[in-house]
Amino acid sequence: MSRTDPTPLHRLLTALRHLAPTRPAPPVLYQTSTMAALLAGVYDGDVTVAELLRHGDFGLGTFDALDGEMLVLDGVCHRLRADGTVQRAADDDRVPFAAVTRFPHGRPVSLSGPLDRAATYEAVGRLLTSVNLVHAIRIEGSFARLRCRTVARQPRPYPPLSEATAGQAENVFRDTRGTLAGFFTPDYEQGVSVAGHHLHFLDEPGDHGGHALDFTLIEGQVTVAPLSELRLRLPTTDEFLHARTPSAPLDEQIRRIENG
Repeated sequence: MSRTDPTPLHRLLTALRHLAPTRPAPPVLYQTSTMAALLAGVYDGDVTVAELLRHGDFGLGTFDALDGEMLVLDGVCHRLRADGTVQRAADDDRVPFAAVTRFPHGRPVSLSGPLDRAATYEAVGRLLTSVNLVHAIRIEGSFARLRCRTVARQPRPYPPLSEATAGQAENVFRDTRGTLAGFFTPDYEQGVSVAGHHLHFLDEPGDHGGHALDFTLIEGQVTVAPLSELRLRLPTTDEFLHARTPSAPLDEQIRRIENG
């Protein structure tokens, strides 16, 4: 036998190593651009929907020129328009800001209401692994009322986000079923993303939705998934490279915009 030939024991050990279970890769949050850039009026997208979906099947964001809110569910990218209607986004639609992940399969937890937004977030908070981790959140259920907003497409020259949202369209949906989906983000990420809960809504037929400002949950199933890795992609457009972060405190501005 050649000295280079593997022994039977060596062959057995090699086979066992190949059979050993491998740990699955942790879910990654992929984000393009930052909330601070949106505050500064950086609304031109340099990533397409098709590119974005290569990184995740669940998430949210917005579209070029703020033309609608985005909600990605089960690999489908929905455009939630200012009139409350919904259409499927095209692969070549462009995105200035979004965050997506591959939503892991988990065991849903039942919620019984009625629960207002604060009570729902309190219940979801008890399911978080840590307030220092980003979590993907999906709530499927029945709602007595949802108040949603969507910012309309902005003309050039783009105004700051605080001005763009001042004229936002609001829609109220009553006695409806659907999905609230988005993320809980730690406080230290304010400005990179939106600290706290940031959820968008899509009704069960997929016809109506928007950014959730307020709601009353009758009953539902919530699934929460911690995300310990962040991949942040920054634009290289002139608009982004020369943007100036707003002088007013980011936390104050973002909370005012997100809460209507």
